[in-house]
Amino acid sequence: MADPKAKAAELKDKGNSALSAGNMMEAIQCYSDAIKLDPTNHVLYSNRSAAYAKLEKYEDALTDANKTVELKPDWGKGYSRKGAALAYLGRHPEAVAAYETGLRHDPSNAQLREGLTDCRRKMGGDKMNPFSDPNIMVKLTQDPRTREFMKDPEYLKMISQLQTNPQDLGTRLNDKRILTTLSVLLGMDVGAAPMDDDDDDEDSEQSPPPKKASPPPPKKEEKMEVDKTPEQLKALQCKEKGNAAYKSKDFPTALNHYDEAIKLDPTDMTFISNKSAVYFEMKNYDECIKVCQEAVDVGRENRADFKLIARVLTRIGNCYRAKKDFKNAKTFYEKSLSEHRTPETKELLSKLEKIIREEERKAYIDPVKAEQEKELGNEKFKNGDYPAAIKHYSEAIRRNPDDPKIYSNRAACYTKLAEFNLGLKDCDECIRLDPKFIKGHIRKGKIYQGLKQLSKAQDAYQKALDIDPNNQEAMEGFRECMLAANSDPEEVRKRAMSDPEVQQILKDPAMRMILEQMQNDPRALQDHLKNPDVAAKIQKLLQSGLISIR
Repeated sequence: MADPKAKAAELKDKGNSALSAGNMMEAIQCYSDAIKLDPTNHVLYSNRSAAYAKLEKYEDALTDANKTVELKPDWGKGYSRKGAALAYLGRHPEAVAAYETGLRHDPSNAQLREGLTDCRRKMGGDKMNPFSDPNIMVKLTQDPRTREFMKDPEYLKMISQLQTNPQDLGTRLNDKRILTTLSVLLGMDVGAAPMDDDDDDEDSEQSPPPKKASPPPPKKEEKMEVDKTPEQLKALQCKEKGNAAYKSKDFPTALNHYDEAIKLDPTDMTFISNKSAVYFEMKNYDECIKVCQEAVDVGRENRADFKLIARVLTRIGNCYRAKKDFKNAKTFYEKSLSEHRTPETKELLSKLEKIIREEERKAYIDPVKAEQEKELGNEKFKNGDYPAAIKHYSEAIRRNPDDPKIYSNRAACYTKLAEFNLGLKDCDECIRLDPKFIKGHIRKGKIYQGLKQLSKAQDAYQKALDIDPNNQEAMEGFRECMLAANSDPEEVRKRAMSDPEVQQILKDPAMRMILEQMQNDPRALQDHLKNPDVAAKIQKLLQSGLISIR
């Protein structure tokens, strides 16, 4: 009996291949089968957790990550899986704890460090949004200032929108209800006049109530330069000059301006990002990657907008794709999407995954190994072991997908196992690859016979006879279909004679003479079939059941 752990290792490798190819369900099945054989292998749970996360089944991913940590408490990757699953579920404090525990065991693990940084940044962002409070609806319902608002569907819709898009708050401040809502969430009265510096709490209670503040007038959008230092203003001027040079394809000048901007304000990642765009246009992809990574580091250090970081990560992916390094390109597209999901990057990733699958398929092709697998399949077929034969033929097809004979052989196996639909699919592929391969048409005819679809079977046999009019197997199959279809001669004749096309053929003196010759000398049929027009008319009469071939 085979060693269970060895079999589990084989299933793990298959799961890894499926995971790399984007076949998540197949990968999960392989890992699950392997776990049954080797239930204490922490790597299997870790890999299955990754596959679940790819399918956005984060609860399942977390369950497997927890099992990984339980089996191997000192393994950094297990905590990385757990942290990622918790982060996707929005449980950022727990994710931070997982990453921190992992780093205690594996301090140099870059994936843990990056995950921890991301989570802390996102937690900080949540604190800046008062509408992110999970108990917001309870607070607003219980507070007398907002209780009545909760009865208005439009108000509820507005609160929901601000929970999702807190950046829209500025456009809602002219609504008095939002000001009141903020006062409840922040624990203050944002509508009251501000307290002077020399007021104290005791005096303020006895003061007359403040006048109700009127809604603030719409603010004009201020220029960003107002609060900037002279160096930052000069840096922005350099950037604009760099942008102008970039648009005119004067790349050396653009680089000089961006470098000057970076010297003046090294905390703004957009200058570094623009510099990387120049290198990309110059097709200097290695330098572009280097500069992009610098931009990401500066952006994270200075809490730049995650959308900017995502854009730079996508550019790194584009560089690797241009270098034909598809594995790294995929990694950086995925990192970009973890920062900010955009349709453009999702499409880039989708197209790249197709390229990777095609490259892997091409790399696997080996006609010599395909021939060896086909021969093994032939042996199994002769011994009547059709499932084993299918396995070898399938491997042969993966090794050489352009050989029509292998599809034909596998179709024969499927026919033996009464898997007619799969057999038809292989026949169609065989005929597509080589329309003149007569065996493909004959096998197709036999399958349709098995399905009792005699008209389609006749068509398949006829196509075989078009290629070789003397093929006995095709002629016999055609005749069997005719006999089966025409078991009631009187009914067949009545049906045929009501067909206008049949009537026209029988009225043709030349055809009547040919039919008489066929009665007296059946061998004359072969000569007449050489004439395409005559052959078509005979075919019609055969299909109608008025004549048959003996």
